[in-house]
Amino acid sequence: MYETGDFIIYGNEGVCKVEAVGIPDIPIMGKKRLYYTLLPQYQDGKIFAPVDTKTFMRHVITKEKAEELIEEIPTVKAEIYENTNMRFLSEHYQSFFESHKCRDLLKLVRDVYLKESDARERGKKLGQVDEKYMRRAEELLHGELSVALGIPKEEVKDYITKSVEGKN
Repeated sequence: MYETGDFIIYGNEGVCKVEAVGIPDIPIMGKKRLYYTLLPQYQDGKIFAPVDTKTFMRHVITKEKAEELIEEIPTVKAEIYENTNMRFLSEHYQSFFESHKCRDLLKLVRDVYLKESDARERGKKLGQVDEKYMRRAEELLHGELSVALGIPKEEVKDYITKSVEGKN
């Protein structure tokens, strides 16, 4: 069970802070169930999630794990996935989100950056589906790294760049 003040990943919402654990004072909620009151860190609103929900939840990675992940970036092999069928392309990208692991999100971002670079070399643009999934993966990844590293989300990309360049 998570405690008040914990930072967790909740489903595909991204980073949420556990504001409270208990029975919320909302008339439509069942009175017999415990709920987490979650505050999404990068969007407005509150989420009331039953403690026994089937929705995926886990703690945000530690600072050490975040630094290890960033250190591994140069070794993550990027591959271009080409498919003109938008449904298959979406399903391929969606599979990276299902594990809820930072490494998989990083792999997706690396793959799409390579695809974008390849497209640019051929005088083409990256497709909308590719852009959509890359943006979402970056949002989730940068949000978690921001909390883990204790830096603002807007600074994560520069932090990664400086860390990776410093190793080369």
